[in-house]
Amino acid sequence: MALLEINHIDENDRMADCMDNCLEAAQACEWCADECIGMGEEMARCIRLCRDVADLTTMHARFMARNSDYSSDLAETCAAACEACADECEQHDHEHCQVCAETLRECADSCRDMAPA
Repeated sequence: MALLEINHIDENDRMADCMDNCLEAAQACEWCADECIGMGEEMARCIRLCRDVADLTTMHARFMARNSDYSSDLAETCAAACEACADECEQHDHEHCQVCAETLRECADSCRDMAPA
């Protein structure tokens, strides 16, 4: 759960949900990418997308924590990357890919809620 001590974050706040979802997505992506290593060239796109999303989601969580003016702009990019990665992961039957895809769909939704209207 996002640190509720941060004065611009409320436990019922969509920012807190988004931060939590972003950090969970990063963990799922790191796990998925690690599991895909050594599974053959057909998993290369999955690995690359997972690594990109792990970096983007952790960056977005950091931007939200510091109340950055760029956080809402990054939210749209983060949501799009999460959806692209989820689309890729859903094509694979591996448990880690399926868990990752599900986690990324939730993250994409919460990031979209943070994106500018």
